[in-house]
Amino acid sequence: MANVVELKVFLHCDECIKKILKAIKKIQDIETYNVDMEMNKVIVTGNVTNEEVIKVLQKIRKTAVPWQDDELNNITN
Repeated sequence: MANVVELKVFLHCDECIKKILKAIKKIQDIETYNVDMEMNKVIVTGNVTNEEVIKVLQKIRKTAVPWQDDELNNITN
């Protein structure tokens, strides 16, 4: 069964998106992925967890938190 991972990530330019997509593509067992720049949202579907995707994004120096966490509305890096 596929999980849907939705994360809040500050996206300020096309270069950020390229880095994020490149990192996400390396995750095993993903089915789909999408980046919504307007909402600062990353969505990954597959046999993955929030923690796995967050760890990958941290390696490229991106702060990510689960989408439902309200405290993340002010992410700035």
